[in-house]
Amino acid sequence: MRVFTNVKDIGDLKQALAEAQEIKKDRYKYESLGKHKTCLLIFFNNSLRTRLSTQKAARNLGMDVIVLDVNQGAWKLETERGVIMDGDKSEHLLEAIPVMANYCDVIGVRSFARFENREDDYTEKILTQFIKYSGKPVFSMEAATGHPLQAFADLITIEEYKKTQRPKVVLTWAPHPKALPQAVPNSFADWMNEADVDFVITHPEGYELDPQFVRGAKVEYDQKKAFEGADFIYAKNWACPGVTRPEDYGKVLCKDMSWTVDTEHMSWTNNAFFLHCLPVRRNMIVSDDVIEAPTSLVIPEAANREISATVVLKRILESL
Repeated sequence: MRVFTNVKDIGDLKQALAEAQEIKKDRYKYESLGKHKTCLLIFFNNSLRTRLSTQKAARNLGMDVIVLDVNQGAWKLETERGVIMDGDKSEHLLEAIPVMANYCDVIGVRSFARFENREDDYTEKILTQFIKYSGKPVFSMEAATGHPLQAFADLITIEEYKKTQRPKVVLTWAPHPKALPQAVPNSFADWMNEADVDFVITHPEGYELDPQFVRGAKVEYDQKKAFEGADFIYAKNWACPGVTRPEDYGKVLCKDMSWTVDTEHMSWTNNAFFLHCLPVRRNMIVSDDVIEAPTSLVIPEAANREISATVVLKRILESL
């Protein structure tokens, strides 16, 4: 595996989940794979879980790690071709990428949606340039439209805590004070559609995710109806994806607090577990009592980020 951006890249999910459990039992089992190999982690955006878990994963595999914060520890980068660079950006990404590639064996990239142009975001301009021009294996640490390491960790968590062979998993939109990308819900849908679960997406009208991620999932606009019989509730905000109205892309169309997941909402479920990628706005996305309940899996879910990253990096190292 030389590129990791979506569920198709990981291959057979049962095998990937088995690897995850193998690694969880012995995080250093494959430590020799990364000897004298360097992993470069490039952050265009802030990070807590991704930064820490991916560094830990790389070191589990014996790799050296270089972390670069583009907006703090490097020259400001121009990403567009044909631009007269007479502003505050001193270096172009097309020179920076091959330079970075000289110093490493594997590259991880984190770059959020800009909400300036839907086409630019959904063609993943920055991530795609790293894949095209670095000549090195590249994995996504969250991009404009996807966060596969998170979704893989989510699936590992569901597999560990499920009480039935085919649980009902619900992705629910929840309110937030500002516009957030669709990367997490997109990838969650991408992975759940390939997993052995009964998957339902619920959100207000106007928040329809891109069809490439929704695929055959059931979309239910009545949140209460969607929650009925659910075994897992995954709450996440996202701004308008602009599927039906491109001019609304990135806008906040709704702040309806009735969508906040609280005790009443969870009472509609089959004593469901609660999931969220973190960080979370308490009492907007989820109430204090729900996120602090014994059925909240947000901390085990975050811990599994180390495991998902270790599996992905192991696969990449095996391809070198």
